[in-house]
Amino acid sequence: MRRLRGRLIQPLLREHDLRKTDLVAPLFVDETATSRTPIPSMPGQFRHTPSEIPDVCKGLHDAGIRAVLLFGVPKEKNARASAADDPNGVIQRAVSAIKGRIPDLLVITDVCACEYTDHGHCGIVGETRSGPDLLNDPSLELMNRIAVSHARNGADIVAPSCMLDGAVGSIRRALDKAGFQDVGIMSYSTKFASSLYGPFREAADSGFSFGDRTTYQINPGNGREAILESALDFEEGADILMVKPAGFYADVLSQVAEIGIPVAAYQVSGEYSMIRAAAEKGWIKEKDVVMESLLCLKRAGADLIITYFAKQAAGWIDEEQ
Repeated sequence: MRRLRGRLIQPLLREHDLRKTDLVAPLFVDETATSRTPIPSMPGQFRHTPSEIPDVCKGLHDAGIRAVLLFGVPKEKNARASAADDPNGVIQRAVSAIKGRIPDLLVITDVCACEYTDHGHCGIVGETRSGPDLLNDPSLELMNRIAVSHARNGADIVAPSCMLDGAVGSIRRALDKAGFQDVGIMSYSTKFASSLYGPFREAADSGFSFGDRTTYQINPGNGREAILESALDFEEGADILMVKPAGFYADVLSQVAEIGIPVAAYQVSGEYSMIRAAAEKGWIKEKDVVMESLLCLKRAGADLIITYFAKQAAGWIDEEQ
């Protein structure tokens, strides 16, 4: 084996390489902000104003990033998430502005309600046998409206993240009926009820005011259920599947990749913040750990990697070439 690890032959036998076109940059668009606002729990990440987001995306595009995933922070929240499907909403305006400035940038939009509801849950809440909880079918109707409104403003792909039963099929029908047959669906098909989302909830102002999300996200110990969730979304017509979080769930990622359609791995806020914190302490070398973590997701089967390190990683890829 060591003969095949000689320094001259190593580059010829490398099984996987990380490319800039593998990377998707998540961005926060804040309707309440008057200037770029740092996110304390995610050093180096910001909430961007709607007016500056095209410039941010232009910088990413110039760095070689070809896709972004948008999250919105609205001015007003209520129980019905009425700002989420507003034709003049924060994401709707951001998508239009980005596509007007960089038409060949792939724009993906998060389709959910947690940033838009005053209770912080991912859709319409009502009484159930076990108390107040997310209502599946009324929430589906909301997701349909959100997805169509994003498509109407130029989104290339919509990404339902609410883990509702039947969401992909319902959104596909709504998009097709509205004339958006070419708009793709990247489903958060395998999304765990993880402890790693804390920094994101600060960034997107999406913390929940009661209960938790374990009734509509997957228990971290449930592997078979995780694979079944993605298989169901594939059958409903998802164009891209997703495993979230990424690093702790590479075993699931490799199995989802066997379904046979493209798979995205989301390196979530907690994963980002852990690496940044350890690097700031001098305990690890940030570049080396970031690049290793992304390469391992590629090796596990990811076709796309959603990561807050996207722009930095693109620069490091350039350095290695």
